[in-house]
Amino acid sequence: MKQPRAWQRMLSGRRLDLLDPTPMDIEIEDIAHGLAFVARWNGQTQGDWPYSVAEHSLLVERIYARMNPAAPTRWRLAALLHDAPEYVIGDMISPVKATVGGGYEDLDARLTAAIHLRFGLPTALPVTVKTAIKRADRVSAWLEAVEIAGFSPDEADRFFGRPGAALLKGLEILLRPAAQVRADFLARHAELLDQTPR
Repeated sequence: MKQPRAWQRMLSGRRLDLLDPTPMDIEIEDIAHGLAFVARWNGQTQGDWPYSVAEHSLLVERIYARMNPAAPTRWRLAALLHDAPEYVIGDMISPVKATVGGGYEDLDARLTAAIHLRFGLPTALPVTVKTAIKRADRVSAWLEAVEIAGFSPDEADRFFGRPGAALLKGLEILLRPAAQVRADFLARHAELLDQTPR
């Protein structure tokens, strides 16, 4: 019986094996392109452009840096790449992830490990770093929920916890064409990678 195809061809020409992804098959251009075209909130957001995972990732990195000003650049790079596997597996809202279960988590973990190795990060982040990135992610989720996903502030508070006003000051949700977001994601990745000791 013929085995189903378990790899995806990327625009770079790489063939990414989903069962056994390797760092050699990871290209930042593929990640940036994919994330710029993947919509958060299952596309259920206001505005003329979808709110992409790439845009969210840029915001999370900014929030992480604001919350952890002394953090080494490598952890800011990890914050930027925190949803990078979604360039292959898409963005699933939490209720869908809970329904799908362990298979999604296993695939996400395999892809994360390969991506981290490709860019000089440990396959598994230290718990303190992972927790800090998750906190920044929740701040971003609260802001997105209230500004573009139709949640009331009280409802967003229940799901994500209300961030302090000082932390939110100057943060904004941007809705932009995918090509623009892709370019900014690539530029930020290059800056952080440049500043990260290897």
